[in-house]
Amino acid sequence: QVKLVESGGASVQPGESLRLSCAASGIRHTYYTIDWKRQPPGMQRELVGTITSGGATNYADYAKGRFTISRDKDTIYLQMTSLKPEDTAIYYCHFRTHLGASVWGQGTQVTVSS
Repeated sequence: QVKLVESGGASVQPGESLRLSCAASGIRHTYYTIDWKRQPPGMQRELVGTITSGGATNYADYAKGRFTISRDKDTIYLQMTSLKPEDTAIYYCHFRTHLGASVWGQGTQVTVSS
């Protein structure tokens, strides 16, 4: 059974950087995608970016150039730079497959405020 655990959320000031981690366990699938998504206060959940089982990454327009997704064995990282107040959100990682499997982590809070 796939399990995802996010960590690394914190309160930071505008312009600072932060790296989130998503520890994955139980993945036995050959092909899958891990999304990073976020939910700002009072808003719907939105995509930050994705990484496939083959290592290909893709990003939402607002994340390009500031956010980077990477992977080291069973941990998926979201490196965020030049953080803005509008990046304040709960950040989630999400496992999915083309056959409909879907597993969410519990989320980690990022607050960007001066």
